[in-house]
Amino acid sequence: MYRLFKLFWTYNMPRWSILFIDTFICAFALTLAFLLRFNFENIPEVDAANFFKDYVVLLSVRFISFLISKTYKGVVRYTSAKDAIRIFLVILAGSSLVFVFNLFDYHFISNTYFIPNSVIIIDALVTLFLMISSRLAVKAMYSEIKNPNKEKLNVLIFGAGEAGLITKYTLDRDASIKYKVIAFVDDDEKKKGRSIEGVFVYHSNQLSELLNEFEVEYLIISIQKISSKRKNEITDFCLEKNIKVLNVPPASKWINGELSFNQLRSINIEDLLEREPIKLNTDSIQQQLQNKVILITGAAGSIGSELARQCAAFRPKKIYLLDQAESPLHELELEFSDKYKTVQFEVVVADIRNIERLRNVFNTFKPQIVFHAAAYKHVPLMENNPSESILTNILGTKNAADLANEFKVEKFVFVSTDKAVNPSNVMGASKRIAEIYIQSLGKNSSTKFITTRFGNVLGSNGSVIPRFKKQIESGGPLTITHPDITRFFMTIPEASQLVVEAACMGNGGEIFVFDMGKSVKIVDLARKMISLSGLKEGKDIKIEFTGLRPGEKLYEELLADSENTLPTHHSQILIGKVREYDYNDVKLIINELIESFKTQNNQLIVQRMKELVPEFISNNSIFQKLDN
Repeated sequence: MYRLFKLFWTYNMPRWSILFIDTFICAFALTLAFLLRFNFENIPEVDAANFFKDYVVLLSVRFISFLISKTYKGVVRYTSAKDAIRIFLVILAGSSLVFVFNLFDYHFISNTYFIPNSVIIIDALVTLFLMISSRLAVKAMYSEIKNPNKEKLNVLIFGAGEAGLITKYTLDRDASIKYKVIAFVDDDEKKKGRSIEGVFVYHSNQLSELLNEFEVEYLIISIQKISSKRKNEITDFCLEKNIKVLNVPPASKWINGELSFNQLRSINIEDLLEREPIKLNTDSIQQQLQNKVILITGAAGSIGSELARQCAAFRPKKIYLLDQAESPLHELELEFSDKYKTVQFEVVVADIRNIERLRNVFNTFKPQIVFHAAAYKHVPLMENNPSESILTNILGTKNAADLANEFKVEKFVFVSTDKAVNPSNVMGASKRIAEIYIQSLGKNSSTKFITTRFGNVLGSNGSVIPRFKKQIESGGPLTITHPDITRFFMTIPEASQLVVEAACMGNGGEIFVFDMGKSVKIVDLARKMISLSGLKEGKDIKIEFTGLRPGEKLYEELLADSENTLPTHHSQILIGKVREYDYNDVKLIINELIESFKTQNNQLIVQRMKELVPEFISNNSIFQKLDN
């Protein structure tokens, strides 16, 4: 007996057996309909005389409609809402057909109804109820036998809207998933006390009570548009209670418009550091980028590649993706070939430090807009290799800017950094010198030279978050230079969107400063990442402080002390007012600085950088003695 029972759940029943059972249900439903119609009393002789005809007509209609619609081919244990809708339509169509036969018989054949119309209606309702409920009962039994409730993990869904309901469906329809939704939680007071699919909705201020009452393992945030602040509050509360937090991805990323369990993922630090979505002036951007030839240097990097993606959305005439990093550039080429089939693009392997190679690029492709993102950006590396920062960050930028001026490019957008403000390291100083050069060059040029300045971007190559993730995966420790060190953070798409926006609003000569929000304490960031990984600081993994690296600041700045800002129409973009320089003076000093590369004398190189940028005060560096 047990083997037969096991076989029933292990293998799908033959389709003909489902068809037979459905037909039997229809026969039972018709019988019950007659009994209900006549209050379980004696059925009138006239109606009783037509029993055989009633059964033949109605069961034939049902049988044929099941064959045509193939309702019997569905796997009963996986019955879905779509299956229920199909059954409803088939039953409705069949009953309507019987109703038409009944009228035809009355008007053209026997002058009587061979079956009472009320019986047809009752039969349709009973058949519909029995067919759907029997399937759901089998589904529930299969789910319980396959995965008993006592073995399931309790889950809360935060968000009692459409996405929350879809999330529950996703968990319910897969019997292999060992999760049981015990409650919905929502910030909306109006939804409190309601029941959705048999599960009650609680207000968010009852969350603590729910966690104390039930052994909750997971909380799933299903709300599609939830502020980063609220998401942080929910996550922090759950982490304190040792509750794991999962996140439902945006609906645009659901596969074929349907959410699958595998798409539910653990919430990560990037989710918590995100800010409110940026509102772009898409009409202005479209007007300026559409049908334009765009050149992006450093296109294989984090910012450069995202700039390329952002620009691709505005239908440019062609995008040239320039970088010297061969493998990352190849990966970008494959991505564009797969995802941006309607965008004309070409990859260019070139070194911005080689003026002749770069001149050929400008002369051949005639770019109208240039986004200059190519740069060396790692502070300790450049502190130990000042001459290389000169060649790439200064000479490379000068080459690109000079050629943009020579070939009358419409706009040249320079991607700078917050480390250029009161620089304490060679890298920041090199970027500030590049800012000075293109700003002074732009005074007497038809090309509009624009600078954008922002802080760290989440997930960029070499940034702290990917490093922490690797350290957590390897068991630690997490290394932080100083317990008080803070940084501003911005997502790569956000930074790139603001660069594109600033490029379109710029008239030349501006240094656009992005609103980076609040600075984040790196040690707090590390602790939250440890908690999100389900680990305990000091028990499972530890944090070590290694001391500030050469040239590193405790706190980053977006504006120098002597600078101020002016607002723009975009709340997250400001214009920095900086000291202006004479182009001829700047050109002379920068040429001398570039020439000093030949000496390979780091002391001389850095000394000349400090002469051009007096606010460049080295920190935790061998070059501090030059400040005296």
